Amino acid sequence: MAYISSNANRFYTALESAYGQVPTITAGNRIPAVKLTVQQQLDVANRKDKTGSRTFAGLPVGGRRRTNFELQTYLTSWQNSGGGPGYGPLFQAALGGEPLMFAGGSVASSTAAGRLGFAAAHGLSAGQAVTCSGEVRFVAAIVDAQNVQLNVPFTTLPAAGATVAPAITYVPATELPSVGIFDYWSPATAVQRLLCGAAVDQLEIDVNGDYHEFQFKGLAQDVVDSSSLGSGTGVAQQLTSFPAEPALGSFDYSIVPGNLGQAWLGTTAAQFFTVTKASIVLKNDLDARTNEFGSSLPRAISPGQRTVTATFELYSQDDSNTAALYQAARQQSPISVMFQLGDAPGQLMGVYLQSMIPVVPEFDDSKNRLQWKFRPSRAQGTVDNEIAVAFG
Repeated sequence: MAYISSNANRFYTALESAYGQVPTITAGNRIPAVKLTVQQQLDVANRKDKTGSRTFAGLPVGGRRRTNFELQTYLTSWQNSGGGPGYGPLFQAALGGEPLMFAGGSVASSTAAGRLGFAAAHGLSAGQAVTCSGEVRFVAAIVDAQNVQLNVPFTTLPAAGATVAPAITYVPATELPSVGIFDYWSPATAVQRLLCGAAVDQLEIDVNGDYHEFQFKGLAQDVVDSSSLGSGTGVAQQLTSFPAEPALGSFDYSIVPGNLGQAWLGTTAAQFFTVTKASIVLKNDLDARTNEFGSSLPRAISPGQRTVTATFELYSQDDSNTAALYQAARQQSPISVMFQLGDAPGQLMGVYLQSMIPVVPEFDDSKNRLQWKFRPSRAQGTVDNEIAVAFG
């Protein structure tokens, strides 16, 4: 009998209609992933009954279970057909809001100050993204039914009649949905797994590595496998058979190199070419309903206060934009932060923090060039608007 190859692995994910309710998946729900780590532990309490010896007598069956997971993947190309990227449900689970889909439009006017006019009513809302000619931008304000103010202008102003491509934007919400994560292996007789009630507690977006990477960490209600259905509680007891893997469809994608993209920072956002490393981290402070009487599995999730932070490093230069960053940190003035990952249609991602007060940077003079290191700085907002993530 041969060993199972770690590459003979396929992942799928979809939103759950209710917490712990196994969703239906199709070939379109398949996602690229690097690694899925699942850890399930029993809450163990010491037995204090006197057994007449020093031998451990074991624990009762049916104790509370806690399941943690971590999924890592890359930014990849995707077919922009209106449904969003395959890992879109994970971003929705991390942020909470319903995705905002912009179908595209035609440019009527564009200015160097970032005002973009459409030939027809745009239907956009503040914080939503638009893409054009391999660039992504976010709507900072709605001017009227046909004009919007962008957070920063396009580097090459689109001419009248140019096409603004479709884009999908993920935004925060007070409540969070859960997802099902399916882990299939070849051969079919191998143990297959399903994470039900998976809730994202932390999302990390890494910029300018070998590749742009995403990490999703969180809590799941349970992990179910194809070898133990019908036993235990919850989904494992309710399913009569393990969900069959959908017929394999086309699954062709390209990984986006980590050096491709743009960085815009500042009280008046300016493009920086000196950023060497950056990350955006979102934490939901999740609390699962695990301590209630009558169940060994969590019954629901409850998010706490959201925390969004940005960390970045850049080379110091003697220009006004770099000096303005330091001044903003010293004066505790809010700046906007936008990272564009990728530079081609179908391989674009944008992350926008409209207001963040940077910490005073550390000076790193251990190398040939002076670097500034901005440690985690927290984004702020009014109501569910401190971050927006978009794909185009």
